[in-house]
Amino acid sequence: MVGFESYVLVHNIAKRHNVGTLARSATAFGVTELILVGRRDFNAFGSHGSASHIRFRHFHSLVEARNYLKEEKDCDICGVEIADGASAVNEHPFKRNTAFLLGNEGSGLSAKEYEICDFFVYIPQYGCGTASLNVTVAASIVLHHFGVWAGFSERVRDGSKFIVADRPVRQGRRNFCAGTEESIIEERKLRKESAENGFFDDDGNGNGSSSSDLLDGLFLDE
Repeated sequence: MVGFESYVLVHNIAKRHNVGTLARSATAFGVTELILVGRRDFNAFGSHGSASHIRFRHFHSLVEARNYLKEEKDCDICGVEIADGASAVNEHPFKRNTAFLLGNEGSGLSAKEYEICDFFVYIPQYGCGTASLNVTVAASIVLHHFGVWAGFSERVRDGSKFIVADRPVRQGRRNFCAGTEESIIEERKLRKESAENGFFDDDGNGNGSSSSDLLDGLFLDE
């Protein structure tokens, strides 16, 4: 059987703890890489140590991320959105390696994010009390369905929990995308906006504090 891979593409997520929780779900459901677009630091609260078990990669723009996924990983890019023409995720409309792009918690996918997607899935709901799911909950459901479709092997269990692998040795930071003058200016702008939203840890001056080097230590050599 052909082996398939899944990726998670993170761009413009506003709430500070969601990336850490996404890392935990990504690890649980066999994601190959968690790709950050824009700022390259984040608050890993909620990952419960799982962030050290997944490969991170960083790009400054959605176009760079799209080119990498298309040209190097032969991926379809799937937007997770309640959109016209979207397929129900339980229909498993997957064909190959797939990167899942999740929208902002409040506004959903932006016009630029729509442009890089090949297709869309949504999660059917059966109750009347909420308009949509939290982004991390949605990611978990979608990633689980992809794993079922792809035939991922279930992790070995020990009693009531799954066995966690030994923590890998941290290595360099070769997966950073080098910053240009324009990208640095854009990153500073995003840093200021994100600090106002309480997404990233900040020292009050727009200069990241303890979290600013966090992602450096999570990047693994290929």
